[in-house]
Amino acid sequence: MKVPILKQIVRFYFDRFINLSVTSRKLWIIIFVKLFIMFAILKLFFFPDFLKTKFKTNTERSNYVIEQLTQTKK
Repeated sequence: MKVPILKQIVRFYFDRFINLSVTSRKLWIIIFVKLFIMFAILKLFFFPDFLKTKFKTNTERSNYVIEQLTQTKK
């Protein structure tokens, strides 16, 4: 029976992570924690959903984005 490709990929990286030295494993954990902090936590506090607070409908939001993208510089 064939194992799904996603399961093979996860198993490949998990096995390699387990076989790392203790120092390498700690460094990768630090990297993952820093990435989580940068992308998840900081986004919540410093980058609010600007379009949802200014516009009520998706049409208004899309019109605003189109105007901003197609606007020529003066």
